Amino acid sequence: MKNKVDKTSYALGMDIGSSFRNLPVEINPEAAVAGLMDIFKGEKPQLSQQDFMEVMKEFQKEMRAAAEKAQQQISDNNKKQEVEFMTVNRKNEGVKETASGLQYKVITEGTGAKPSKTSVVKVHYTGTLPDGTIFDSSEQRGEPATFPLNQVIAGWTEALQLMAVGSRYILYVPSALAYGPRGAGEMIGPDQMLIFEVELLDIVK
Repeated sequence: MKNKVDKTSYALGMDIGSSFRNLPVEINPEAAVAGLMDIFKGEKPQLSQQDFMEVMKEFQKEMRAAAEKAQQQISDNNKKQEVEFMTVNRKNEGVKETASGLQYKVITEGTGAKPSKTSVVKVHYTGTLPDGTIFDSSEQRGEPATFPLNQVIAGWTEALQLMAVGSRYILYVPSALAYGPRGAGEMIGPDQMLIFEVELLDIVK
């Protein structure tokens, strides 16, 4: 590269190429470059505006279908892993299971009061995926979390009512009691079961 303009131009080409390469639909790079050059040079495009609009509409439709297919594959894999995990886990020593499918294990049993589903509680927690990846942790942040029990995932609303202040439990939350098919953020996929280690510090009100 002879100068900054060349380097910047090449870098932009790399960025565009990377985007094209990662698309879930087939792209002809030569045709893509031809379209780029025609527009860049101000030459007459090989597609009319109407053809362009129709092609882009179909492309967006294909992209949505590919994204939905990918999400469904992730969902199916997560459901399969959940069934396998929960089937084995319920046989482990100390693990209990409720009628809803929530599994939990008592690490420390507290002696304080138990919250109701409308209580506001203060807790420390660490949330992980089944493979051990941490996706959230008040303990890592060094500051407890406070929230109403009727404004969290159903698995937490149920589990925290079982815990007395001072208790520390491990919760194995099935996806139906977590974020379900929509998932949450970048780390929690569709129909992803979650594991939490939770300590109930106080009932605020």
